[in-house]
Amino acid sequence: MCVRLFLEQGYKNTSVSQIVDEAGVARGSYLNLFPTKDRILLELTETMFGGQFGVARSIADSKLPPVYAYAVETAIQLTLTELNENLREIYIEAYSLPETSEYIYLHTTAELKQIFGEKFPDDTESDFYEMEIGTAGLMRSYMARKCDIHFPLERKLSRFLTAAMRVYRVPEAEQAKVLAFIQSLDIKAIATEVMYKLFAMLEMKYDFKLSKDSKGEETI
Repeated sequence: MCVRLFLEQGYKNTSVSQIVDEAGVARGSYLNLFPTKDRILLELTETMFGGQFGVARSIADSKLPPVYAYAVETAIQLTLTELNENLREIYIEAYSLPETSEYIYLHTTAELKQIFGEKFPDDTESDFYEMEIGTAGLMRSYMARKCDIHFPLERKLSRFLTAAMRVYRVPEAEQAKVLAFIQSLDIKAIATEVMYKLFAMLEMKYDFKLSKDSKGEETI
């Protein structure tokens, strides 16, 4: 399955010819199933985003305010893109292309309404959708800028979360508590575990085996 190619060599480096060869079908048959590479990316995006908030909720205690789950989920996603360059590219493309970005907006809007809706009952789904467009832009920009000694992961997470929580009108005092909670986590270890679980799920769903090198971690 071409998902393996995306994960092993990157979305942009995967050609339609390679996908056809991998699928073992005629080019015409492939194009009937998936008119473009973008359609495959959409299916992959749906799978990847399907369980992200569930993982975050299992880490953030249910007694904590819902904003903690939002912070954990987004922190994991940002960290994942620092662990694996091909995942970074997949996420950035997903946030850039029309169909996949629209899926992300709609999927995240439903989560945002669940997280922040109780505090802001007058906000409609459209309100959260419009705010998500903005915070998705923030997410894409922060994912695209690779961490280095001048911009370490801890600062990236703090900058993104502060900006996003301000959009969702989280009080400053609560923002500080959320940031302290995120800093108390071994977010790299958590994201690494999530990454390997994601790879295992994709291997099972699409019936392939990733090469050892493609599962490697970056040093952050």
